[in-house]
Amino acid sequence: MSQSTKPKPKPKLQSVVIVSPALASANNGNWQTAKRYRQMLVGQFRVRLVSEWDGAESDAVLIALHARRSHPSIAAWHAARGSNGLVVVLTGTDLYRDIKQDAQAQQSLQWAARLVVLQATGLAELAAPLRKKTSVLLQSTTPRVTLPKAIGRVRAVMVGHLRPEKAPQTVFEAAALLVAQHEIDFRHIGGEHDLQLAQQARQTAQNYPQYQFMGELSHAATRREIQRAHVLVHTSIMEGGAHVLMEAICSGVPVIASRIAGNIGMLGDDYAGLFEVGDAQGLATLLLKFKNEPSFATHLQQQCARRAPLFEPAHERSGLITIIKNTLLA
Repeated sequence: MSQSTKPKPKPKLQSVVIVSPALASANNGNWQTAKRYRQMLVGQFRVRLVSEWDGAESDAVLIALHARRSHPSIAAWHAARGSNGLVVVLTGTDLYRDIKQDAQAQQSLQWAARLVVLQATGLAELAAPLRKKTSVLLQSTTPRVTLPKAIGRVRAVMVGHLRPEKAPQTVFEAAALLVAQHEIDFRHIGGEHDLQLAQQARQTAQNYPQYQFMGELSHAATRREIQRAHVLVHTSIMEGGAHVLMEAICSGVPVIASRIAGNIGMLGDDYAGLFEVGDAQGLATLLLKFKNEPSFATHLQQQCARRAPLFEPAHERSGLITIIKNTLLA
């Protein structure tokens, strides 16, 4: 009688720790990225998500979101391991502000074994030696069906916390410019991170009834508002690769956005729905064109639809796993 063969032990998964200064309570883009990375890596690696690295010796790779804000974790890892296994994902404030003026952010770039930017135009912000170790990893989201929309009106939704980087004043001013256009409504979703901007938002809602400040909503509720909107408005002055753009695109909702590198990288060089940063009149003009010219609205929708396949989760997951495996082999 032959002896039964013992099952082979499963190979031990290597440990990846994701450091995100923003965790669930922040409900922002960095948190959404960190959470999505964790979901994509489970099964391939043992994955932890923390706000600061705790020095665990079992970790093989550290993925740090934000070169400046995650610098303490990056420095601790480098002191213990050198550059081995160190991946730094660059945010919009990293690329378009901090790496130009902050010594800690600049040091993070040098220490990283691999850098990641979230859309191709981000590469232009890096010196040539840094580009050699940089990967472009487009973010992803699940597609959603569009939900029933108000008839006879244009509902424009803006998703962005009240922070200077999001430039919400552009929407406040556009609401004032369009006060006579009762068929255009603004719904603004975001947390009150800046008290002065929060006061301006409440004052705008009081002065112009077509502007509604909805405050901070859950991610699920925010996505439903996007699905119900006719158009997403995005006014930021700096972005690494805004989640909300791909969430609109993958919900069949066209976008009107500020002409910044991060938005162009998501929408394409030839996108027709761009206005200059801080140009409330330009935003108002595009919204009027969207309302009055169905061919323009259709054109934006078609342009967004062509971009949607870029944001498929399978592409991001494959790219992320490849980055980690290459980092382990280096």
